[in-house]
Amino acid sequence: MIYQDTLEFAKELDAQDELRSFRNEFLIPQHNGKDAIYLCGNSLGLQPKLAEKYLKAQLNSWKDLAVEGWFQGDDPWLQFHHQLKQPLANLVGAKTEEITVMNSLTVNLHLLLVSFYQPNTKRYKILMEGGAFPSDQYAVESQVVYHGFKPEDAIIELFPREGEFTLRTEDVLSAIEKNANELALVLFGGINYYTGQLFDMAAITASAHKAGAYVGFDLAHATGNVPLSLHDWDADFACWCSYKYMNSGPGGISGIFVHEKHFNNPQLKRFAGWWGYRPDKRFLMTPGFDPAKGAEGWQVSTSPILLMAVHKAALDVFEKAGGLEKLRQKSILLTGYLEYLLNEINRKHGEALFQIITPKNPDERGCQLSIICKRDGKKIFNYLSENGVIGDWREPDVIRLSPVPLYNSFKDVYEAIMHLDRYLVISE
Repeated sequence: MIYQDTLEFAKELDAQDELRSFRNEFLIPQHNGKDAIYLCGNSLGLQPKLAEKYLKAQLNSWKDLAVEGWFQGDDPWLQFHHQLKQPLANLVGAKTEEITVMNSLTVNLHLLLVSFYQPNTKRYKILMEGGAFPSDQYAVESQVVYHGFKPEDAIIELFPREGEFTLRTEDVLSAIEKNANELALVLFGGINYYTGQLFDMAAITASAHKAGAYVGFDLAHATGNVPLSLHDWDADFACWCSYKYMNSGPGGISGIFVHEKHFNNPQLKRFAGWWGYRPDKRFLMTPGFDPAKGAEGWQVSTSPILLMAVHKAALDVFEKAGGLEKLRQKSILLTGYLEYLLNEINRKHGEALFQIITPKNPDERGCQLSIICKRDGKKIFNYLSENGVIGDWREPDVIRLSPVPLYNSFKDVYEAIMHLDRYLVISE
């Protein structure tokens, strides 16, 4: 598409957008009596209007039925999570039995590492992206220490080449091959939180398996953002949060994927809980853990119904939108427009004031662009915030902006960058 840096052009794109009505499914924060320009879905998605309705329905079940709500009412709580599995399977490219909903992201990562990080004296190393989100770093550090290894020896972190900001797939695959004899696990984010780089998960999975290692993904920034095919890629496991691109509320419920090939593997250890017991015999309360079939066998604690009600509201919006195919097409156009306008700002001011460190190739990124500000970074970010443009700041000099196709418009993107341009004009 040939973009133009005019408000009329942005409005024309919005008028042509088949998904424009979905903005009305969400509550937009207000700034000086009008909608803020919210470009922070990579950190916390907006509230679906359905969330209050769905949450109230479960609060009413609690009020009217109390403990009988587990077995009675329109949505008996004992089976409530089953409503979430198919929409999630659609988003991550999995079979429904490979999915379950439980806990929070880092808790789930630890539970999955119990199964898929089983080091021995020969294979004990974990290969991961350098600069992964701190929670992943801390989880992995604590796991290798728990197993009696030193993090500096057991953890291989991959960083971009000197002068570059993102990892080359060839370097990831080369590192896997180089360490093949010692690798127990390859653990990557689907999308790097800082740079917005979308990794080639299919290639990483194939290479890790060739090396004899398990492979798993933290999909916090990928689920609900980009199309995924976990089953077909043959990934061993994955986990994600739901409060970013899936719009399921702060601290919202997490989910996991376990490939069906592992369901009947008695060599996989796991931490067990009553909720993961086979449901047809769960209430017999007998000793000896007999897991539920599929990913549900990794469940530990009772379903948090109120969190799941909000999650269902958000997933229903995705289902109404027809899934990720059309959303992805709009996302590529939205993010491309943001990229174009930033480059136009540089051209207009005669210098590269803003450097986009997210990959230029749309196949290697999702909604987010990470932008290095060559000067006045924090002042620019604060100016945007004061003018109703909500983004995300990362030290020392990066602004992250994420136009989300479900609720952001091309006009949002245009007006956000015009605020940025105004700052440059008044600061000269």
